[in-house]
Amino acid sequence: MRSLSRWLVLCLALLVVAGLSGCASSANRQAMTPGDLATTKKFPYSVAVRTAGGSETGAMDSSNISDQDLQAAIEEAITQNKLFQRVVQGKDGDYELSVTIVHLDKPIFGGAFTVDMEASWALVKVSDRSIVMRKSIKSSHTATFGDALAAVTRLRLAVEGAARKNIEQGLKDIAALSL
Repeated sequence: MRSLSRWLVLCLALLVVAGLSGCASSANRQAMTPGDLATTKKFPYSVAVRTAGGSETGAMDSSNISDQDLQAAIEEAITQNKLFQRVVQGKDGDYELSVTIVHLDKPIFGGAFTVDMEASWALVKVSDRSIVMRKSIKSSHTATFGDALAAVTRLRLAVEGAARKNIEQGLKDIAALSL
């Protein structure tokens, strides 16, 4: 009878852990988009955005940032804040913004998840291929039990927060330029 009780407790514990862990989901582009950048700078130029270094979230993987979602979040932030007159696709813009995820450090377990992100930002003037800005931006975000009980959700929130802060800082740095 004692071994049956231990077995039931073990099964219950495994069910609780499985319920709290769930399946990983990709970082959400809307959650990565920063709100108001508090800048009055509005450039009368067009910009094309390219992203790299991201990866899709696999079934047995932890939350990742896809290149497409990162690009969409950056484009949306530029549009919402009217930083550039318009965002264009391809190489038809006056400027080309390239953002590459260099490092995304995610914890494996814990109560509070802190995600550290580093991305390389480069803004190039298309007409003469001159580099206007090249910068490595580091950001960090922590999600706690107060944000979400499920570990996979906390991790996704921390990934989204680190990306949001990175995008915000990158666009603020561009807004400080004289183009």
